[in-house]
Amino acid sequence: MNVVQRGRLPLWLKVAFTLWILFWAPAVATQVGIQNYLWLCNLANFLLLAGLWAESRLIISMQWLATALVGSLWALDAGVAWVSGWHPIGGTEYMFDVNSPLGVRLLSLYHLILPLVAGVGVARLGYAPRALVWQTLLTWLAVPAAFLLTEPWRNVNWVHGPFGAPQNLLDPVVYLIGLMLAWPLLLYLPVHLVTRWLSRRTRR
Repeated sequence: MNVVQRGRLPLWLKVAFTLWILFWAPAVATQVGIQNYLWLCNLANFLLLAGLWAESRLIISMQWLATALVGSLWALDAGVAWVSGWHPIGGTEYMFDVNSPLGVRLLSLYHLILPLVAGVGVARLGYAPRALVWQTLLTWLAVPAAFLLTEPWRNVNWVHGPFGAPQNLLDPVVYLIGLMLAWPLLLYLPVHLVTRWLSRRTRR
């Protein structure tokens, strides 16, 4: 059973996030190209904007799944690398690459913001358990689309190799299928289970 809505989302949050998207979307288009919109974390920006204004528990819950663990791991990798120069996970090396435009690196800091915004939305509206299914379906659309529609060097959604590096061990199609299975199982399901557990505790 879905959690009952606990309160409307504040207008300031909707306006602030809208202003962010009005800045971020054209900046990404000009700095790295619109193909990068197919990153699941970039899609989360657009979907979260829609979810905030619609106060859609489902859409916001989907983006909570998409960003909570991913954003935390991104922050961990970038934070440790900033302090020690070592990347414990990988995938944020571009943040410390002087050849990467500073604007691109600054824009990537949204990885720290999206989980907070989605978390506020879930805390205020409640969590929709069916978000796991819908976010998985979205991933199963976005991953093949990135493989078919973007240049390999972009490695959008890591469709050509994990952690930003190309892989040569598996057939590309086999790897792609494995990626489509791993994404929801390793990144969405843990967040879903923990959020369901927390939701049950708060209802007691």
